[in-house]
Amino acid sequence: MMRSFLLIGLGRFGRHIAMKLKELGHEVMAVDKCEERVNDILPYVTNAQIGDSTSEIFLKSLGIGNYDVCIVSIGNDFQGSLETTSLLKELGAKLVVSRAARDVQAKFLLRNGADEIVYPEKQLAYWTAIRYSSAHIFDYVELSATHAIFEIAVPKAWIGKAVGELDIRRHYNITIMALKKDGQLDMAINSSTCLPGDATILVLGSNRDIQKCFHI
Repeated sequence: MMRSFLLIGLGRFGRHIAMKLKELGHEVMAVDKCEERVNDILPYVTNAQIGDSTSEIFLKSLGIGNYDVCIVSIGNDFQGSLETTSLLKELGAKLVVSRAARDVQAKFLLRNGADEIVYPEKQLAYWTAIRYSSAHIFDYVELSATHAIFEIAVPKAWIGKAVGELDIRRHYNITIMALKKDGQLDMAINSSTCLPGDATILVLGSNRDIQKCFHI
């Protein structure tokens, strides 16, 4: 379902958000004080405006209540990010997602109108550390502080065996969600599914169980 986004701050992070939202088919209104950034983003958004997001008059002119999500991706001006976040909430924003670089910034943003926080550098750092902590890990999606989905190479001892034969859920308390081969996902996993050596598996479970099972 198509959603409408207000994206404030068009640095590298904001630009990547805009491009991905366009790819996903959503409507995006992009805002930045820098004319060059606004002009550069025009091919990727529904509309774009040059303006100061700390100005209540300017934000009101955008019709804040009409957007499903307001994203504050200002990266180098925390005061501006904080003021923008607060104003968005005061003007009736349905959902405000703000960028933070440190925990203390997150606390201030949450107290001043942010519904959710994103940590681009922190989240990418965690992903990088886990991704390259083992040659067996190809991707990682954190679901909570204790659970995640890992894309992992099929262990040698499992190659050619069926999921039911290995009884993975009972022995290891993890679930195989899909096979991935040549970039394609096969999610039709059942007890008779045979695990090939030229594919990876997406497994869901607690971090502790996955680390123990795959010796990470």
